[in-house]
Amino acid sequence: MGSGKTTVGQQLARALKVAWIDSDGEIERRAGRTIPQIFTADGESAFRDLEEQVVADLLAEHTGVLSLGGGAVLSTRTRERLVGHSVIYLKVSAEQGFSRASNSDRPLLRAEDPAAVYRDLLAERDPIYHTVATIVVDAHPHQRRVADDIIAALSTQEATQ
Repeated sequence: MGSGKTTVGQQLARALKVAWIDSDGEIERRAGRTIPQIFTADGESAFRDLEEQVVADLLAEHTGVLSLGGGAVLSTRTRERLVGHSVIYLKVSAEQGFSRASNSDRPLLRAEDPAAVYRDLLAERDPIYHTVATIVVDAHPHQRRVADDIIAALSTQEATQ
């Protein structure tokens, strides 16, 4: 949350001249409801099941840039499906990420101490992100530069394969 994956993903797709899609947006489109509505009505477990299916479909069908929700890689099956793909981890500090995400309607941040929840989520997920990522990029505030950093890393990755 708050790493800039939507903005950076769009900029990266534009620079690479490929299509971009956001898995959270596709989940909302298919469900006909927002993610907060899904969480409230059905719970996180039902959301994660839907997310896993949507990501599987998108990985099978989409050939451009795909922005995944921060919890998508909690699924073992999703992590397995990501093998063989370039996976970018937009690394953000807990303070910076929370600052960016705190003014949104994020279901997981609906808590008495949302900053603590964010820190805990990032601490729990960071090792998973590092395991699945083929490239780790600092998600600094200059998002156009982040996209440029990714392009440079992808070029280096391709040159070494």
